[in-house]
Amino acid sequence: MTHLVFWGGVAWLAYVFVGYPLLLAILGMSRRTRDSRGAVEPLPCVSVLIAARNEEKDIDWKIRETLDWDYPPDRLQILVASDASEDHTDEIVQSIRDPRLIFVRMPQRSGKIIALNHLVALAQGDVLFFTDANTSIGPRCAQKMVRHFADPRVGCVTGWEGGSPSENQSLTVAGLASLGYEASLNTLESRLGSVLICDGSIFCIRASLYRPLHPDLANDLELPLWIGSQGHKLLYEPEARSTENATSSPGEEFQRRRRICAQGLSGLWTLKNMLGGMRAWQFFSRKFLRWLTLVPLVMILVSTFLLRSSPYFRFLLVTQMVFYAVAAIGWLFAARGRKGSRVFSMPFYFLLLSSAAFVGVIEACFGRRFSVWDIASLSRGHEQGA
Repeated sequence: MTHLVFWGGVAWLAYVFVGYPLLLAILGMSRRTRDSRGAVEPLPCVSVLIAARNEEKDIDWKIRETLDWDYPPDRLQILVASDASEDHTDEIVQSIRDPRLIFVRMPQRSGKIIALNHLVALAQGDVLFFTDANTSIGPRCAQKMVRHFADPRVGCVTGWEGGSPSENQSLTVAGLASLGYEASLNTLESRLGSVLICDGSIFCIRASLYRPLHPDLANDLELPLWIGSQGHKLLYEPEARSTENATSSPGEEFQRRRRICAQGLSGLWTLKNMLGGMRAWQFFSRKFLRWLTLVPLVMILVSTFLLRSSPYFRFLLVTQMVFYAVAAIGWLFAARGRKGSRVFSMPFYFLLLSSAAFVGVIEACFGRRFSVWDIASLSRGHEQGA
């Protein structure tokens, strides 16, 4: 029985991190979607939606950067909703005089999703572009993304979040490597026309496919699930990238990941009728099993301890102890905000995400919801030109 527990844990981890990407690659060889990118003339009208809560550090440059996108000015609209901000966000937005900018203040704090629902009702674009107040997006990203809509089967296109090259703290070094892995999965899923979820800082959809969102769920989860359930393609554009200051605080990153996973599981349950066939398999493989990564880690650790009389399992037990010791050193680097080698930062970050995800799953099972939440303060104050 103990051997079964050990090999079950090994198989679990192997499937999540190796088997799933490999199966995507194999499926992509036979079911690859044709290239949807084409000339879209004239370019569709784009409404950029930003829900802001106490974003005085970033909202000014964010709006001005968006207004300067390499996109026809008469086909670009920017809508900003202040979710009852208590700093100078409102005054900063109102000081920007441009007819393409629409500002709305929510009278009481209602959360990001309620603000977005309100903005969509005012949007005039054929394409809705979702982004965050603290993320920088290149001037040609919108053009690169909307060209996919030349294919009428495409309903949603996402980019990816990168990090600033100047970021060198232990936590952000590991975080950037994790984002690269997610981008690789997006590439494989996009070949099937079925990217599972979007990056909330940079994705767009056909306006006609929008439906009012559930206030407790994440828009970058609910919208892709809804659009996919309607038979539309969801694609990834690797040349569309957003950048933001990743937090260097292990505590902030833990809380952020905990919330994301709790929202994800809540969304899985609430929207289960939208999951079927391949997308149900994707969600189970890419999200659900990975959220529970802590379970196979414990299975392997406990079983090797119980089987330590065998030289083979004794060696595996020592190997795991070394891994956890290295992760502890990575935690020390991260806690002090210092740059650390990936040898230390990657094991720590892996355990941080696994623990946060597991806590988020438990909280979701006990009914915890996140219609409102506090932002990671260290991720605010984007350095322009980074």
